[in-house]
Amino acid sequence: MRKEQRVLARMELDRRQRWFRLAGEQNWFQRGWLKAVREALGIPVTELTAKLDIHPSVFFRMEEREAKKRVTLASLDRMAGAMGCKVVYAIVPKQGTLAEMGFDREWEKKRRRSKRRE
Repeated sequence: MRKEQRVLARMELDRRQRWFRLAGEQNWFQRGWLKAVREALGIPVTELTAKLDIHPSVFFRMEEREAKKRVTLASLDRMAGAMGCKVVYAIVPKQGTLAEMGFDREWEKKRRRSKRRE
């Protein structure tokens, strides 16, 4: 991908990621989304385990795994679907934007090149 295309791609991704970056600033993940949404909707575990055709212990393990960041996206999607929800997935910078990260990377590359020439 050419430099100009990368710059445009970063700008577009930054625009699309705006809400994900804002959501990422919140520390909701400690408890786990599955349990939080299930409880907020008042969905009994028995209803979800029947829909998913799994044993309740499997369901509770999934909630625990999600809270510990040890769940697969496929499992998370399946569980969310049983609650009438969907998983929204994104990778966002820890700080700043992709455009800023790209600029910093380009700057660092130029700095290293100039050091090698010395």
